Formats: sequence, C-alpha cells, structure tokens
Amino acid sequence: MSVSSPSMCGGGETGKRIVVWFRRDLRVEDNPALAAAARAGGEVVPAYVWSPEEDGPYHPGRVSRWWISQSLQHLDASLRRLGAGKLVTRRSADAVVALLQLVRDTGATHVYFNHLYDPISLVRDHRLKEMLTAEGIVVNSFNADLLYEPWEVVDDEGQPFTMFAPFWNRCLSMPYDPPAPLLPPKKINSGNLSMCPSDDLIFEDESERGSNALLARAWTPGWQNADKALTAFLNGPLADYSVNRKKADSASTSLLSPHLHFGELSVRKVFHLVRMKQLVWSNEGNHAAEESCTLFLRSIGLREYSRYLSFNHPSSHERPLLAHLRFFPWVVNECYFKIWRQGRTGYPLVDAGMRELWATGWLHDRIRVVVSSFFVKVLQLPWRWGMKYFWDTLLDADLESDALGWQYITGSLPDGRELDRIDNPQFEGYKFDPHGEYVRRWIPELARLPTEWIHHPWDAPVSVLQAAGIELGSNYPLPIVELDAAKARLQEALSEMWQLEAASRATMNNGMDEGLGDSSEVPPIEFPQELQMEIDRQPAQATANVPMTARRREDQMVPTMTSSLNRAETEVSADLGNSEDTRAQVPFHAHFEPRVEREDAIQNAEGPAPRINGVHQHNIFQQPQPRRREAVAPSVSEASSSWTGREGAVVPVWSLPAASGHSETFAADEADVSSRSYLDRHPQSHRLMNWSQLSQSLTTGWEVENSVQPNLIG
Repeated sequence: MSVSSPSMCGGGETGKRIVVWFRRDLRVEDNPALAAAARAGGEVVPAYVWSPEEDGPYHPGRVSRWWISQSLQHLDASLRRLGAGKLVTRRSADAVVALLQLVRDTGATHVYFNHLYDPISLVRDHRLKEMLTAEGIVVNSFNADLLYEPWEVVDDEGQPFTMFAPFWNRCLSMPYDPPAPLLPPKKINSGNLSMCPSDDLIFEDESERGSNALLARAWTPGWQNADKALTAFLNGPLADYSVNRKKADSASTSLLSPHLHFGELSVRKVFHLVRMKQLVWSNEGNHAAEESCTLFLRSIGLREYSRYLSFNHPSSHERPLLAHLRFFPWVVNECYFKIWRQGRTGYPLVDAGMRELWATGWLHDRIRVVVSSFFVKVLQLPWRWGMKYFWDTLLDADLESDALGWQYITGSLPDGRELDRIDNPQFEGYKFDPHGEYVRRWIPELARLPTEWIHHPWDAPVSVLQAAGIELGSNYPLPIVELDAAKARLQEALSEMWQLEAASRATMNNGMDEGLGDSSEVPPIEFPQELQMEIDRQPAQATANVPMTARRREDQMVPTMTSSLNRAETEVSADLGNSEDTRAQVPFHAHFEPRVEREDAIQNAEGPAPRINGVHQHNIFQQPQPRRREAVAPSVSEASSSWTGREGAVVPVWSLPAASGHSETFAADEADVSSRSYLDRHPQSHRLMNWSQLSQSLTTGWEVENSVQPNLIG
C-alpha cells in the first residue's frame, strides 16, 4: 500500500502528518520529539506500541507493567487536553512492523521519536530508520534521556572514558551546558483520529490486581505527579541529603528513579533545578546543602554513565567487562537463589531488603548494595541471576543501570569494588539501620529483639531469644553460611579463576598477549526456571477464548513465618546439608563449563552442621580443602575481552552467537550496531573502550560510603 493513498484514520488529505512514537519518554514537558512535531505544523499522531516479546528475557515485570499502564493513562489525558485527540496504542510482537502499518494507516509522512541506548533499542531503531526511509518516510530522532549524547563525551584523544570519575568530571566541565528543558506545547493538532483503531493493552491479570492496588497507595505514576515529587524533594530532603542519604529506615532519598526511567521526568530539568539550588545555597554559605547537591548530581551522573557504558558495550548486561571474570566459577544452585529472594538467609538486613523488594518493588540504594554483594560474594551465585530478579521486581528496573550496578558489585568494572571484598551484613546493618527499625518493619519475627542483637541474632543469649519469642531455625532461619567459610571459598574461587584465565591465555595465539579470544566460548549461565515465567499479557496475535497462561508465582512469594518456615527449614536442611563443592578442578584446556546444581538433585544431608552460639547451622559451602593455588597475575593486555557481532537488521537474541573468535577488544561490527542507529555523522562514536589498556592494579573509585545503585536516583 502506498503511503500517499487514502488512510484508514486521520483523514485522506495529503500533507504533513507526523507520528510521534512514545517509549520511555511518557511526558509532554521537555519532550523533544513531541515539541518538534508540534512546531513543524501539520497533524500529529501520538502512538505507543506494546511489544514485550522484543525484549526477550528482559520484558517488563509486574510492577513495571503496572507503572506503564498508569503512566499511559496519564499521558493520554494530557494529550487530549492539548488537542491531540488520543494516544493511539498498538499491540504487536514487532514494534517496527506495527509502526510501519500505523504510518500506512494514517498516511504519515514523518516519524519522530526519542533515543534509547539499550542494545535492543539501538538495533530496533536502526532497523526502523532503514525500513521507513525505504518507504519515503522522513525519520527524525532526538535526545530526551541524557544530558549529553554518548558520543559527545570523550577524552582528550577522542576516545570513550573507561572510568566513571573522569567521565563525570568531563560532563561537568563541558564547554556548553545541557539544553534547557522545553515547555509543553501549547496545542497539538492531530486531525480526526476517531476512526483510527487502537488496541486494548492488557498489563495485568486477575492474580496481580490485589498487589498492584497496594502499589497505588505508595506511588502515583504520571509526568505531572513526577513534577510534584521533584518539587517536594527540592524543597525538602535535598538540603539534608548528604546527612540522611545512608539511612535505610527513613524516606531519605528522592524516590525519583521510577519517574526518570519511564521518562515522566526530564533529567535535564532535574539537573538544572538542582544546579540552581546549589548556586543559591553556595551564595548563602550553606556548605552542607551545597554538598548535598553535589552528591545528588553524582547519582545523576551514574545514570548517565550507565547509558554511556551500554552504548559503547552493548553486551554489558550479560558479559563481564573485564575478561578474566568470565572464568569465575559461579555456584549454580537454584535452592540458594530461592532462599535469597524469599528473604530467609538468616542475615536480618539482607532478609529485610529482599522482603521489602517483593512487597513494594522498591529498595533503598544502600540496601541494594548489601543484598547484591551478599548474592555475589557470599552465595557466589551468577550475577546475571540477581540482575534479572531486580529487573523483574523493581519499580525502577532499568537494564543499563542494573547492568552497571551488578557489574560494579561483581568487580568487573575497572573502578568497581574488589571481588574479594566481602561486607559483613552485621556491620552494614548498624551502619545503615543503627536502631534496627528497618529490620523490625520487614521482619516482624525479630521485632522484640533488642537493638544490640537485631543484626546478629545468632549471637544473642538463649534467654534474650526466648524473651523475644525467637527460635532460630524455627520461626527465623539460621544463617545460611558463615562469613568466614564464604571468605575462604571466595579466595579459592579467585585462585581457580586466575588459573583458568592463565590456561586460556596459554592456548591462545601461542601464548602471545594479544587478547583472550572469543568470549562466546563460555556462554552465559542460563536463568533459573523461576526467572523464565510467562509474561502476563494478551498474545500479539489474539484469538478468541484463548486462556492466558498463569504465572508461576509461588516460588517467588515471601513465605509466612509460621508453617511455611517449617517447610523452608526442611528444604534448607535437606538441600544445604549435602551441598557439595560445585566447582571443578582447574582443567588443562581453556573452556570452563559450570556445573548446574538444582534443588531436586540435592538430597540426603550427611554429617553434623557447624555450630553458632551452640546451635547447629547449615552452611552452603563445606570448609575448603587446605590446598594452595598460586594466583596468576594478569598482564595489562589480559583485561581485554572480545565479543562476536550482531546483525544490525534483526532484533538480537540475548545470547551472543558462537562464532569464530577475533582478538579485538570489542569488535568493530558491534560498535557499528550501537552507533550507526543515530551517528553516521559521528565516526568517533565507533571507537569503543579498549579494556586492554587498563591495569589490574587500579584501585576502586567507588567506596561503599559513596556508592549507589545508579537506577536509584538519590
């Protein structure tokens, strides 16, 4: 069908008609695509396409889908008030095909949209531009999500930055300021859209409505509500942010990250308003408030850096960015994973955080660091499992930010935390929850325990436990593993990692230090079955009377602390008591294959468990054997890694294809996928980070006292 033929909606007249494609920019204020369409004249067709299949395993979780549904209603009402008629919604398994059909239906001559920087969006946007251009459609895209585009921020040699601190310093010292936020259009002319069909979008099923109703009590999606939340933060908590930001037991952060993720709030508006506050307080001599602004802007910088990293390294969500960490022998055990996400590890601060996450879709940034560090370093589970669970459950789930946060915790960033550094949840508890109020709120079983013991009940005298009504191992679990055993096991795993890396290096290029070859030799560990649940949505090709697939939710529910804990402790004793060391001996070849250890394969606990305060305890790990392994220190070039490329014309599968290896650090063809979507005019964007130039002796730049998970702004 020709695009100039009479359309199904919007009238049959030829002339300028612009489809504005909304995605994670659900606002009318400071929306460059919408503003450009309104200024261009002609008719504007605002559109939203719901295509979760394209996102593969990273389709929006329950709380994210709830937020999208509420925000779309708010956006639709705002567009109608501006004269846009309505927001045209389409349901499809392929957003590009749906948009192409919408262009034909409306007779549109232009398509405007705002940039996204995750790998799927980069490939999809490039494909959309190619297909629409072939149909004679003018396509324009804009920056609505960042202060500066990734290709604008480079070092003195024109190369992308490899660490956060110099990146953010360059952003703050750019020769030009970020553009000022745009006002909403005064009016939008959309013509007659009454006959333009829209699909009914289903974001929840019956089993989710009760939980979603609870979310509505605490959160109000929508761009105008986001603006109110920003104003409240600027006029209230911001001044004391430097003092209160570490308190997990109070609302001491901005709570703006969901609004920023879904594009209800402009990051440029946040940046400019905070800078104005900082200037006022500086002139007043209020140094504490001025420092609060500096720290809050730094969290904005981390969000910027997450997109910068994703743009330059499209595989950062599934591959460690330092190549030697691909040899780390993760413990592949779904039982431990279930215990962690249900909040019954026996460490109160960790358990409180995981229960809050499931109940509310939210976590304080300090608690995010605590639970993710425990996951990676104490349980030593694959970091991508934890990242995926955060994606499924967080209101502000953000692929770029989550990848940065988990890579940072895992130590796979050059300025990340050391992998061999284990934070004691007991000490972290008294640092971020000194009075135990946070733990008492989310673990009522411990509510009567004195503050002295609230973060380490296993050390409490029996009389204190009895007075508090606590029976460890019955109504509250014993610690899943002793930290000393976890530290010893972590050192053993690190030694094995270096030996595996050395074996790989020895077999590559006759021992030459030219790289580590194709990282697809070691495919990412598959997600557990619990993370491969069906998406609760209507199918893309709807048929009558087809029942919706029910979601597997039981295993993710936080158990009640009565009969459920009796069942849980039975699982722990059966599963953990016979837990064997899952890590293989160091092979003489370069390939590492992790052993999968599922719950149904762990049976018949044997031998006595260690004791804590005179009480038997079940450990994840057996005590390591007293054998020594020499850690092989890498050379400078060993910090490199290489990836196979993606085809630019199709939405990629999240696991990179196994192909013949090449030793370039991050292949040029992958750079092409990430940059050519927008940047044919910017050849410098094709130069990606060269990790082979980094030294392994770099010290961490993000200490825990100043670290944040970047998807939690403030």
